[in-house]
Amino acid sequence: MGNLQVVAVRSCKEFEEEYLNLVGKIMGKPAIPVGLLPPDQQPKEREGTDGSWNQIFKWLDEQKPRSVVLVGFGTECKLKIYEIAYRLELSELPFFWALRKPSWAIDDQDALPLSFSHRTSGKGVVHIGWAPQMDILAHPSVGGSLFHSGWGSVTETLQYGHCFVGLPFIVDQGLNARLLEEKSLATEVPRSEGGAFNRDGVAKSLRQAMISEEEQPLRERTGEVAGIFSGRKLRDNYVDGPMCSFVVAYFLSNLLLELCLWMEMESLNYY
Repeated sequence: MGNLQVVAVRSCKEFEEEYLNLVGKIMGKPAIPVGLLPPDQQPKEREGTDGSWNQIFKWLDEQKPRSVVLVGFGTECKLKIYEIAYRLELSELPFFWALRKPSWAIDDQDALPLSFSHRTSGKGVVHIGWAPQMDILAHPSVGGSLFHSGWGSVTETLQYGHCFVGLPFIVDQGLNARLLEEKSLATEVPRSEGGAFNRDGVAKSLRQAMISEEEQPLRERTGEVAGIFSGRKLRDNYVDGPMCSFVVAYFLSNLLLELCLWMEMESLNYY
């Protein structure tokens, strides 16, 4: 860390200036925000190569506005996938679950609890394989997300103003979930002291975030910050505008300073 000149952070002052300042203080180096860098919102072709996406989007079209929960965790262990499935069923909310086929699954049916698809038929859709996540997030029937709280998922979800339920597992996900909860943008699924999620915690957290009157301020708050996460002008300001120019100037000035110091030391050694 001693050779670092600055710390570049994928964030912006408009969202968490206080923590950018804290990072700079802890590291002893300037923490430079480079913007949230959300993915492009331009819609892509909906239909999959096998035509299955026609049926999936038809199902989404039939749901009430902002009623569907989008679920995505990548590939987790069998126990966690089964636990999430049971809790989704318990929530009684409509859901779309994009699930990569786990390595331990013999086939697609083995990836889910026995009869889960039958019991949730009409209420939820599980798609095993790649999913056009941005197109699904942009669909008007989707109103919330259950994710692991990875920063990429956070920026994708909040640019659409969705409420967020965090179920972190690894690395920085726990810190991200707590940051969002502190800013009244998310609900984190409660866990036991041993780290297991509560029996009814997932279902309760989802229902609170999506439909309870108690969490209406959370839903309003996520709508308010959507402009920070999706604003093209703000994004361009960090990528191409004055903020980018500042970062480049800062690096060049430090590079020039290092060069001058090196030349001075070389001249002293020469004499």
